[in-house]
Amino acid sequence: MPIYTIIKYTAAYKSRWDRFVASLNGTYKGSKNTSFLFQRDFMEYHKDRFSDYSLLVYEEDKLLAVLPANQLDDTLYSHQGLSYGGLVLDAEIRLETVINIFEQVLKFLAQGGIHKLYLKIMPQFYQELPADELDYVLFLTEAQLVKVETAAVIDLRNPIPFHNSRKDGIRKASNSNLSIIETRDFSAFWNTILIPNLQLRHDTSPVHTLDEISTLANKFPYAIRQFNVINATNECVAGATIFETATVAHVQYISANEDRQKLGSLDFLFDHLIHSVFEDKYYFDFGTSNEEAGRKLNGGLQFWKEGFGARTRVQRTYVVSTSNHNLLKEVVV
Repeated sequence: MPIYTIIKYTAAYKSRWDRFVASLNGTYKGSKNTSFLFQRDFMEYHKDRFSDYSLLVYEEDKLLAVLPANQLDDTLYSHQGLSYGGLVLDAEIRLETVINIFEQVLKFLAQGGIHKLYLKIMPQFYQELPADELDYVLFLTEAQLVKVETAAVIDLRNPIPFHNSRKDGIRKASNSNLSIIETRDFSAFWNTILIPNLQLRHDTSPVHTLDEISTLANKFPYAIRQFNVINATNECVAGATIFETATVAHVQYISANEDRQKLGSLDFLFDHLIHSVFEDKYYFDFGTSNEEAGRKLNGGLQFWKEGFGARTRVQRTYVVSTSNHNLLKEVVV
């Protein structure tokens, strides 16, 4: 078997890590199941909240995989500051190599006192190339499925027509003298719409502060985009923050003022985003509508998203005992 070297990430590897997790952009150089979320500048905006334990896996001098992760006691997690994770794989990697790599990663963790590994798998529709090898090795290592969340996703190559309720909202907006702008200034949406709504309805705050989202957007200007709906007096009445990857436009934040039903502001906004701004993407992802770690579904929110033609894809989280690395021996016959 080839010799693999597993290295715990340090800042000395930043350049090599970032090159590896860059989008393929029509090449086969780099990783096939990646996202700008895996760039170190994104992962480390909240580094004070997590004990980073990310790994790089080499075969001789070739980087084959990375694992964005953080440690908590004797457990390693797909980085808990990210929406998804798992092994990020080289574009040309073969299944047998992934089996061998995962065996070595589990063994490395077990020897380091890590007993369990939680992996929040990147949904398939984010992959630039087929990359389901990890699903197979998790089956082989008897990983336990501990969470399933549902994402409302539009397949933009095979769209389902808008529901009449959404079309009614768009008609209302046409009579409401609204306009849509893309802006680099997040303050109006954050301060007048998003923060007040989250505090009022859920007694919570956005995952990202205004300073954090502004800093991240400056570092990733083509991936983090803000769209606001403006009324006749130039006030922000609704908005959406989009995280854009090679294949997906993902809605990170949605919110509108109390007149959203009367104005049709969100229907107007998403008609524009789906049919104009992101029409060339493969998928438009409204994100999850789950509560209680996937055990409950917000039916009203799900119904609203499905009104735009979104249907269900799932995101799975597994836990595997690192001692199960022995189950990967002699798999290939």
